[in-house]
Amino acid sequence: MTITMYGITTCDTIKKARVWLESHDVPYRFHDYRAEGIEADKLNGWVGKVGWEKLLNKGSTTFRELPEKDKEGLDEKKAKKLMLARPTMIKRPVLEVGDRVLVGFKAEVYGEAVGGK
Repeated sequence: MTITMYGITTCDTIKKARVWLESHDVPYRFHDYRAEGIEADKLNGWVGKVGWEKLLNKGSTTFRELPEKDKEGLDEKKAKKLMLARPTMIKRPVLEVGDRVLVGFKAEVYGEAVGGK
């Protein structure tokens, strides 16, 4: 099973999730949004599985600093455009476990999804 974690290296939640995976001997690949960006097809797949509302981090500094006109009338199309332009608005981490997509970090959810030692 292929596991990929998406996020940014400076995020505290990413750090916690990485420590959990490593301490449970779960191999994974890390994809840094800042260095690698995010592809539209990937984002569209996630939105199809978990919804744009779950992916868009309205509490992020990046989102809060947007002009009000960019925050008004949010719908799927507008949210995807914002997340593609500024991937740091995507909640972190996003963990792909096979064909599953997990958003955020909860140890018990990770344990159920990936097992680990």
